[in-house]
Amino acid sequence: MSTNLLSNSTAVGFGGVVQEYLWSWENQQLRVVYETLGKGSPLLLLPAFSTVSTRLEMGELARLLAPHFQVIALDWPGFGESSRPSLNYRPQIYQQFLGDFVKAVFNTPITAIAAGHAASYVLQLALKQPGAFSRIVLLAPTWRGPLPTMGASQQIAGMVKELVRSPILGQALYKLNTTQSFLNFMYRRHVFTDAAKLTPNFIEKKWQTTQQPGARFASAAFVTGNLDAVRQQSDFLKIVESLTVPLMVVIGESSPPKSREEMNVLAAFPGVKSVVIPGSLGLHEEYPAVVLEVIQDFLFSPEN
Repeated sequence: MSTNLLSNSTAVGFGGVVQEYLWSWENQQLRVVYETLGKGSPLLLLPAFSTVSTRLEMGELARLLAPHFQVIALDWPGFGESSRPSLNYRPQIYQQFLGDFVKAVFNTPITAIAAGHAASYVLQLALKQPGAFSRIVLLAPTWRGPLPTMGASQQIAGMVKELVRSPILGQALYKLNTTQSFLNFMYRRHVFTDAAKLTPNFIEKKWQTTQQPGARFASAAFVTGNLDAVRQQSDFLKIVESLTVPLMVVIGESSPPKSREEMNVLAAFPGVKSVVIPGSLGLHEEYPAVVLEVIQDFLFSPEN
């Protein structure tokens, strides 16, 4: 499935060495951008899936971790600076990609820090390949996309996805849902807790991320639940129950009620370390220093 070719890239990120990983899916080659900063044992940072998903949301956390680790952060296929072809984006793509990327780039068990929807993919890979990870931190983990969380059926979500994928109407719908005012509204409601941090410059950069060619395809798949790697909470918890890798969960105290309830269930599992900090679904970007403060004992403890 993968070509496993690595080459230098001229992209600009958060101060690390930016590279590209060329990966094939169904005979189509995708360019996946990732960035490396620091030296030491390897640590993989996986951003949350979202309309504005990019490795840059992990940038400040990466800089804080870099004195202690070789930090690698990536743009998922279909997001950020990576290729955004009009694929039928679904969990199998990301399951295969993550396994191939980890195998190609690392030759030793790694620490993984995954935000939001990236949680399910990391946990599934840890179950499939127990030697891939030495420890895992989940930041505001989720497993169900926005529309299913709101109660939309799979049929309705599928119709919305196909509408957004359509050439003319889809582009119009996508533009309506990625205006700067709408992005600001969504950040205030679900992602950040300090509205003062949502400056015009911040929102404009997020908006620019949404305007890349082909951006609507993977975004529509996420929003409609078509990137949900599991279909029900019990399946998510079964993976956690079967894990042999040390696991820590960081929860934002202002997370949306449904998401917070599910995070609390996960945190209550035997053997799972957990902590609640300020923030919501974007706590890794809004409060990176607090995140580092609460996870550093877990990261550095020889007992894990």
